[in-house]
Amino acid sequence: MNKLDRKTRAQILHLLCEGQSIRAVTRLTGCSKNTVAKLLVEAGHACAAYQDKTLRKLPCKRVQMDEIWSFVYAKNDNVKHAKSAPATAGDVWTWTAICADTKLIVSWLLGARDTDAALAFTHDLESRLANRVQLTSDSHRPYLTAVEAAFSDQVDYAMLVKIYGADPQAEVRYSPAKCLGADKQPKIGNPDSKHISTSYVERSNLTMRMHMHRFTRLTNAFSKKVENHAAAIALHTMYYNFVRIHQTLRVTPAMAAGVTAKLWEVSDIVAMLEQWELANYKPEYNFVVRQYAIGKGHSVSVLWRGGEVDSILALKKRPMHWTGSKKNRRLGCGNSRLGCGNTRLKLRREHERPNQGFGKQYRCESGPH
Repeated sequence: MNKLDRKTRAQILHLLCEGQSIRAVTRLTGCSKNTVAKLLVEAGHACAAYQDKTLRKLPCKRVQMDEIWSFVYAKNDNVKHAKSAPATAGDVWTWTAICADTKLIVSWLLGARDTDAALAFTHDLESRLANRVQLTSDSHRPYLTAVEAAFSDQVDYAMLVKIYGADPQAEVRYSPAKCLGADKQPKIGNPDSKHISTSYVERSNLTMRMHMHRFTRLTNAFSKKVENHAAAIALHTMYYNFVRIHQTLRVTPAMAAGVTAKLWEVSDIVAMLEQWELANYKPEYNFVVRQYAIGKGHSVSVLWRGGEVDSILALKKRPMHWTGSKKNRRLGCGNSRLGCGNTRLKLRREHERPNQGFGKQYRCESGPH
């Protein structure tokens, strides 16, 4: 199996983090689209696991929450007419919480824009904070129930209710309504009025749209799979928190929050990815040798990663050992390679087709013994 070197991996991830589409990355690097997509998913899993472990007991004082819209495969209104639309097709919302002082993305969640998602999001946010904070959100009603359930009275929470009106000179489609004003409404505790704001988290939403091409409106770069969408968000938050220097802070948000003392490079993300791959490595298959209940024979079975089992008959006198690659597997036993005239036993599938894995039936090319 061919594996990309660290330099190429870092180049691909850097291009993805800077807003390039998968097809653009293939043109710039020469790698296939499947290779880029697979690396994105693996990096997303590694980044999510690393941040889930690292972003704990954060000393935040002011946190802002918001949601950003996107869609997978098709928009909600078009799902019923879409061909072969998966069950996860439609609108999805990314819930984000950002520290107003360090600009660190403390928590994020991909899901629907409902109470269940709000509850999961706020509980995760609460588990990452070390002390009481002032919390601000927009007027989305599920926040009321979720914040009270997650924080009880151990938070200073307020809503910023914006008042919108129609702009007579605006376009009918794709144009936001004109904001006429905002009303600050304390809900829990004693929030400071001058810090009731969602400006930082809304600016963070813009950064997400600029750095992830799948969030860009009116393009065909939208996500086709929700797994790839989540992986892209995880990679972006890792890049934003640990690699990208904030223009105002002059350091990364992770450094400002005391999460790390060094400035990360994309190569550091690749090194972290390699450590995650080693920790989560699972072989594609394992070989199981069993002795017959009657007699001295042994049987060999191939146990695949997905749980599928292929049974292979072995010799009746000695247990077998397996060597070689998947494409050229051979069987040996005892003092000789096969125990029958030093002949290698190659296994291949019945009715073999090129470029496919092993099937159910095998036979020995060297004939019966």
